[in-house]
Amino acid sequence: MFAEPFSEIIFFIFVGFAAQLVDGAIGMAYGLIGSLTLISFGIPPATASASIHAAEVFTTGASGLSHWRFKNIDFSLVKRLVPAGMAGGFIGAFILAEYASTTLSLIIAFYLFIMGGVVLRRGFGKFSIIKKKARYLAPLGFVGGLLDAIGGGGWGPLVNSNLIGQGTNPRISIGSTSLAEFFVATTISSTFFFTIGLSLWPIITGLVIGGVIAAPFAALAAKKLPTKILMVIVGLAIMVLSARVILTTAL
Repeated sequence: MFAEPFSEIIFFIFVGFAAQLVDGAIGMAYGLIGSLTLISFGIPPATASASIHAAEVFTTGASGLSHWRFKNIDFSLVKRLVPAGMAGGFIGAFILAEYASTTLSLIIAFYLFIMGGVVLRRGFGKFSIIKKKARYLAPLGFVGGLLDAIGGGGWGPLVNSNLIGQGTNPRISIGSTSLAEFFVATTISSTFFFTIGLSLWPIITGLVIGGVIAAPFAALAAKKLPTKILMVIVGLAIMVLSARVILTTAL
């Protein structure tokens, strides 16, 4: 893809920094941005998802720690999301590793396009903070983990948007889903490691460095800054990149 591994590392440091800055601030889009970037360079979906989730083990860990320091986490939400999310992630990673194909690439691109629409819709929508206990967290975590593994991203758009839609404070939803994602990403990455292996180390290294640097800034942004404009920009970007992949694959 690049002439030298060093060039790959530098490029993906910027990709990882930008993706984590957005993800940590609004609770979504690291996997979507990273996966679409890799797929747009012709990297197979399974390899792209494996690389993204290997990097996310480190970036979500740093993000979860940062959100904890800024008091953006409800541990009761985390405990209810994690087990089902890990189970869904394991199954999704196994499916992608065993049945990767051009058709699956196209399906994933369509899925990511829809997820971009979800992000965009949340950006234009209104947040209504209602103090009530979030429901259906086990099924939500399972489906979120499953689609996150298969699509290379999607945990945030699905889980975070649903929690906010149920009335969870956006700041708490973002922090809690970010910490829960650490456990989901670790499960998915481990599954890929034992099925297809991990090979794109310059890319993974760059994503990790950029993401870890951005994590504390993103957590602070989640606490201090409005998120609507960022969500609109991210949603549009995801939809445009997905459309590009769809047209390239179909043609």
